[in-house]
Amino acid sequence: MKKIGILHGKERSFPEAFVNRVNSKNIEGIIAEPVKIEKALQGVGSGYSVIIDRISQDVPFYRTWLKNAALTGTAVINNPFWWSADDKYFNNCLMTQIGVPVPKTAILPSNEMPDDTSADSFSNLSYPLDWQGIFDEVGFPTYMKPFAGGGWKNVYKLNTMEEFFEKHNETGQLVMLLQEEIVFEEYYRCYCIGGKHVRIMPYEPRNPHHLRYKADFAPTEEKLKEMTEIVLKINKYLGYDFNTVELALRDGIPYAIDFCNPAPDADVASVGAENFEWVVETAASFAIEKALANNGGDNLTWGEYVKQSAGK
Repeated sequence: MKKIGILHGKERSFPEAFVNRVNSKNIEGIIAEPVKIEKALQGVGSGYSVIIDRISQDVPFYRTWLKNAALTGTAVINNPFWWSADDKYFNNCLMTQIGVPVPKTAILPSNEMPDDTSADSFSNLSYPLDWQGIFDEVGFPTYMKPFAGGGWKNVYKLNTMEEFFEKHNETGQLVMLLQEEIVFEEYYRCYCIGGKHVRIMPYEPRNPHHLRYKADFAPTEEKLKEMTEIVLKINKYLGYDFNTVELALRDGIPYAIDFCNPAPDADVASVGAENFEWVVETAASFAIEKALANNGGDNLTWGEYVKQSAGK
């Protein structure tokens, strides 16, 4: 029997629907359930052929447990080694090298020194930074947000240098990004599952949260094809099995705004019934595919960036 597990926190609608969908398919030798961890011992397998990870970004214990699960043959979705290594700034930098348009972005040292450091720890950092050069490059209005994390936490829209310094003083030890504002005509949130299944969803981030998938625009067939190719390219290089990419269209050009969401929102109350049905069915079918193909060894997905670097 090959078990498919889903590791989750307080989330309920997607995990429960996912487990029920896998089991409803009655695939011989395949069963799905919420992951159960009774003990964690080095080098001992998890007992799962596939695990979909929805929570380890918030629970360090789960993240390191998943690495051992992967080491012992589990296909972990998403790859916990890559998810631990990448961040929004690196991903933006990678996009500049593969030809995907992204907003102009700068990374900023934390406003407060990290614990157990002193001024001597920053001997290589100019003080003050070339703030004017940074502002000239990124421009105003601008968005400031953490270089890691998500959920619209600690995100600021800033209109002046004075606002920037005021808000940056509130960010403590967070390392922040300063990012060009893309004034868009249309905005899309795009699921990508298995590196091959894409769902382009009109999305209006300026609406209240429960109405963001209620947009009054839709892509042309040509734009749908272009955005699908961008989403596939991004996930090919990052190596995520389950991700969302947010694309903002300015003057008809899709800019990748946010594309590091390896535990993306899949709650029926926010994404809506049709999108929910698509993500449940697609995730269930992909997990079954991974389980059937799992014969031990390395079952992780590695992105093109890592594979090309390792091959040098």
